[in-house]
Amino acid sequence: MQGGCLCGRVRYLYEGPLGGRLGAVTLCHCAQCRKAQGYGAAVAPALAAGFSIVAGADQVREYESSPGKKRAFCGNCGSPLYSRRDGAPGAIRLRLGGLEDPPRTLRIEAHIHVQELPAWAEPDDAPRYAGEEPGRGLARGPSEV
Repeated sequence: MQGGCLCGRVRYLYEGPLGGRLGAVTLCHCAQCRKAQGYGAAVAPALAAGFSIVAGADQVREYESSPGKKRAFCGNCGSPLYSRRDGAPGAIRLRLGGLEDPPRTLRIEAHIHVQELPAWAEPDDAPRYAGEEPGRGLARGPSEV
């Protein structure tokens, strides 16, 4: 599997299982994930040995968001890449949004930290569109943005 960041400076390869015996594929709704990702974080447990940065290693930054937990991201565009724990050096939690060719069978198996889910993010019956919502891009006044 290949992946990378939004600006394309960081590129990676992953060879190995995602989820399964490594743990559940989750969508985390905690406040830290919402701040780091802009919403929840869709992650899959992965093997650190199967993950390699093939371009832009000098762009990868890590932030210790809690004791012993590091969140990796592109230092140029800010795209989240993975997280890891000092106490589990053989494992990473790969951010699914960066994967370009995820297995078609990969599915979210659990929503976690739902007690922190804000009202705006709760399940809704809003319409779904294949692309942008109707009206986007039309000229609008400053009070309508």
